[in-house]
Amino acid sequence: MRKIHVIGIGAGDPDQLTLQAVRALRSTDVFFVLDKGEVKSDLTRLRRDMLDTHIPDGGYRVVEARDPERDRRAGGAAYSPAVGDWRSARAGIYERLIAEELGADESGAFLVWGDPALYDSTLGILEEVLARGAVAFEYDVVPGISSVSALVARHRTGLNRVARPVQITTGRRLAEGFPEGVDDVVVMLDARQTFRQYAGQDVDIYWGAYIGTPDEILVSGPLAEAGPRIERLRAEARERKGWIMDTYLLRRNPRDA
Repeated sequence: MRKIHVIGIGAGDPDQLTLQAVRALRSTDVFFVLDKGEVKSDLTRLRRDMLDTHIPDGGYRVVEARDPERDRRAGGAAYSPAVGDWRSARAGIYERLIAEELGADESGAFLVWGDPALYDSTLGILEEVLARGAVAFEYDVVPGISSVSALVARHRTGLNRVARPVQITTGRRLAEGFPEGVDDVVVMLDARQTFRQYAGQDVDIYWGAYIGTPDEILVSGPLAEAGPRIERLRAEARERKGWIMDTYLLRRNPRDA
């Protein structure tokens, strides 16, 4: 039976790999890497650097495939179908890779940024591949340090305050309003800098981009003051690298609760 490891590799810092992740790396015959193109080639390079560091003697294969494009213009009611189409396209690639590149008794691995359980599609896509019935395999999941955990660690703060909830959401959802009854909100996948909607409120922001990598940028403080600086740094970084991955925590102070 083929076996697949889904390995969380942290937010970018090679030191964030857990001992469990390193053991899984060393038991893998084939690593599957979806290439996102030249603009994000440094993400592929970071994965290869991790393999070189933790498996210096080699003995494994790396198989790359091009990640399918997602329709990022789709919004409103068209958003979920567009994501579904993209995931199905990915499932077709995963199915082919496992069937053609992984021997019957070999183990393969997908290296997932952060934690596979948090805003990542790999587990759902593997389930879709299994449901198609064309290829059989077992898989396990190795948790990783998410960008959320890394963000608050770098800012030396916690996710929540005493007896109060925290919510993790997306920029699309934050645009609909601050979650009811929640004053600590972690925002991921926000290409539109939705935090600007709340600049007039008494809100603090803890923001980070390229967390855990040599390009890491951190900004924190009252949103009214830190927001413009974040916008400027974000634009400069995106222009320089061609892409950006950022996460932030918004903390609303009690008098605006």
